[in-house]
Amino acid sequence: MNGFRLPGWLSGIAARGNALAAPILIILLLAMMILPLPAFALDLFFSFNIALSVIVLLTALYTVKPLDFMAFPAVLLVTTMLRLALNVASTRVVLTEGHTGGAAAGKVIEAFGHFLIGGNYTVGLVVFIILTIINFTVVTKGAGRIAEVGARFALDAMPGKQMAIDADLNAGLIGEEEAKKRRAEVGMEAEFYGSMDGASKYVHGDAVAGILVTVINIIGGLIVGMVQHNMAFGDAVTNYTLLAIGDGLVAQLPSLIISIAAGMVVSRVASDKDVGEQVVGQLFGRPMVLYITGGIIGGMGMIPGMPNLVFLLLGSALMGGGYLIEKRLKNAPPQEAGAARAAGGAAGAASAAGAAPGGGAPAAPTEQEEASWQDVMPVDTLGLEVGYRLIPLVDKGQNGELLKRIKGIRKKFAQEVGFLAPPVHIRDNLELKPTSYRITLKGVEVGSGEAMNGQFLAINPGMASGTLPGLVTTDPAFGLPAIWIDAGLKDDAQSMGYTVVDAGTVIATHLNHLITTHASDLLGRMEVQALLDHLAKDAPKLVEDLVPKVVSLSTLQKVLQNLLTEGVHIRDMRTIIETLSENAGVGDPNDLTALVRVALGRAIVQQLFPGTNELSVMTLDNRLERLLVQALSAGGDGTGIEPGLADTIVQQAANATQQQEAMGLTPVLLVPGPLRTLLSRFLRRALPQLKVLSHSEIPETKTIRVTSLVGMA
Repeated sequence: MNGFRLPGWLSGIAARGNALAAPILIILLLAMMILPLPAFALDLFFSFNIALSVIVLLTALYTVKPLDFMAFPAVLLVTTMLRLALNVASTRVVLTEGHTGGAAAGKVIEAFGHFLIGGNYTVGLVVFIILTIINFTVVTKGAGRIAEVGARFALDAMPGKQMAIDADLNAGLIGEEEAKKRRAEVGMEAEFYGSMDGASKYVHGDAVAGILVTVINIIGGLIVGMVQHNMAFGDAVTNYTLLAIGDGLVAQLPSLIISIAAGMVVSRVASDKDVGEQVVGQLFGRPMVLYITGGIIGGMGMIPGMPNLVFLLLGSALMGGGYLIEKRLKNAPPQEAGAARAAGGAAGAASAAGAAPGGGAPAAPTEQEEASWQDVMPVDTLGLEVGYRLIPLVDKGQNGELLKRIKGIRKKFAQEVGFLAPPVHIRDNLELKPTSYRITLKGVEVGSGEAMNGQFLAINPGMASGTLPGLVTTDPAFGLPAIWIDAGLKDDAQSMGYTVVDAGTVIATHLNHLITTHASDLLGRMEVQALLDHLAKDAPKLVEDLVPKVVSLSTLQKVLQNLLTEGVHIRDMRTIIETLSENAGVGDPNDLTALVRVALGRAIVQQLFPGTNELSVMTLDNRLERLLVQALSAGGDGTGIEPGLADTIVQQAANATQQQEAMGLTPVLLVPGPLRTLLSRFLRRALPQLKVLSHSEIPETKTIRVTSLVGMA
C-alpha cells in the first residue's frame, strides 16, 4: 500500500481551488461591503472572524521561529480587511433595521450588546474605549516598534551572517546546499520583519477606524431613528447605541487578539521551544525565586487589614511549588563533565610531549660540536605552532581531528584555486601560551589566536539574542564577536542564534582563510614547475611551446601571482597558456595579466556573481574617470594622482562598498580597461573585499545594473 491518493481530476480541482482562493476572498470582501447581508450571514461571518483570530493567536503561540509563520503579514492584512468589511455590512443593517430591536443585526451583536455589557450603553461605551486604548496605544504600537527595530537589525546583521555562513562552508561544516538554504533564510528574515513593520500599520489604522465607525454609527443611528422612524430620543439612544457598541466590541475583540499574536511573533526570541514552554521553563524553573516570592507574599498576608487568607494561601502554594521543583532537580541524573575530562586529557597529552625541544630537565653538559651546514634549517613555507594544551588536536596517536581538517583544506584549495598548496608543518611551541597558536608564512607570523580544547566557540553573526557565560573574545578568522562556552551550553547557544564550532574548527577556518588570502605568496617556482609538469601529461606540446620559448618561468610565475593576488583562480591553465602564447610580443607581466583576465572573464564573473545574469556593480563618476585617465597619462603608473584626490577616492569607494554589503551584494567596481590595474592596486590595501573589473572582462550575455557611483565628493 502506497497510501491514499486523490484521483487525477480531483487533484486538479484542488490545485485550481488553491490558486483561486485569493481572488475569491477579495470578491467576498467586496461583496460584503456592497451587497446587503441578512442577520444570519452576519452572525456566521462574525463567528468566523472570532474563530480565525483565535486560530492565528494559537498558531503564533506554538510557532518556534518567526519564519515558521511567514504568511503572518498577509494574514494580518486579510483579517483587517475582513473586520472592516464586516463593519460596513453591519453598519448598513444597524441603520436600516435598528429601530426593530436589538436582534436586528444578528444574535452575535445582540449578545455583545446585552450579555457582555449588561444592556447598559454607558458600561459598553467605557469597555469599548478601554479595549480600543489597550489595542491602539499598547499592543499594536509596541508590536510595530519591535518589528521596525527587528527589520533594521536584521538588515544590519546580513553581512555578518553571510560571513559566518561562508566560514562554515570553507571549514567544511556545511555543504553548498545548506549554505544556499541559510543564505535564503537570512534574506527571508529581513523581508519578514520589514513586512511585519508595514502590516502592523494596518492594525494600527484598524483601531482608529473602529472608534470612528462606532461614533458614526451612534450619531447616524440617532438621526435615522428620530427623523425617519419617529422614535423618542431615549428609545433611539438605547437601541442604536447598544447596537453600535455591540458591533464595535465584536470587531475590537478579534482585533485585540490578532494584535497580541503579532506581538508574540515579533517579540519572541529564536529557540527550539514554543512560547508556553519558554515561559513556564524560565519563569517557574528556579526554586529560589519561588521561595523568596512566597515569603514576600506570605509576609504581606500577615499585615492586618490585608486579605490574609488569600495571601497566605498563595504564598504557601509558591513555596510548595519551589520545594517540588528543587526535589525534581535533585533527583535528575547529573550531566557528565565532558569538558573537564577533555581538559584533563589535554594536560596529560601535554605532559607526554614534554620531551619536545625546550621542555624537560636540562641535560648534562657535553662537548660543543663545530657548526656545520646541518645547523642551517630551511624555513617552512606554511607553519602551525600550538601551545601544549592544543597538542591533542594535532597528535596522530590521539586521533587529532585538526590533522584531518588540514588535509581537507589543502584538497579543497587545490580543487578550487588550481594548484597544490605546500604542506603545513605542525610543531608544538612551549613559548606560546598553553591555549595559543600561531600560523606562519615563510617563517613570519601572519595570524594567531587562542583555542580552548574541550570548549566551543559561540560566534555572534549579528542577530544572536541573549548572553552566555564564558570567555568573551573575537573569531580569529573574521573578527566577529564570540564567546568560549562549555560543552553543556552548546544547544542553548545554537537556539539563541549563535554559530557554534569546536576548537579544531576555529583553527582550521583561520588557517583556510589565511591560505586563501596569501595564495600568491604560496605559489613559488617549484609550484609553477609542478603545475606545468602536471599539465604536460595531458597537453605536452602546449607547455613545450610556451616555456621557455614564449615566456620565461619567472614571467609565468608573476602573471599567475598577479591573478591570485586579486582572488582569481588559476584552474583554467589551458586558457592562460593559450593567451600567453597568442601574445608572445608582450613582455610586461602586468600587461600579460590584463590580457589573461579578459580571456578568463567568464570564469571571473562566475566566481563573483554565481548563478545570476544580472551584475550589480559600482562605477566611476564621469568627471572622476576623466581625471584618472589624465593622471594615468601624466604619471605613467598613476603616480600623478593628487593626495587629496586619492583620499577622496578611497572614502567614496569605502562608502559605496558598505552600501553594497548592506544590500547583500558583492562589492565590485566596474571601470575602463586602462584604469583597472591602477585602481585595483590602489584600493587593494584599504578595501581588500572590493573587486575591480574592466568592461572588457564582462561577457556579452551578462546584464549590468549600476547600484552606485564613486565620485569626487
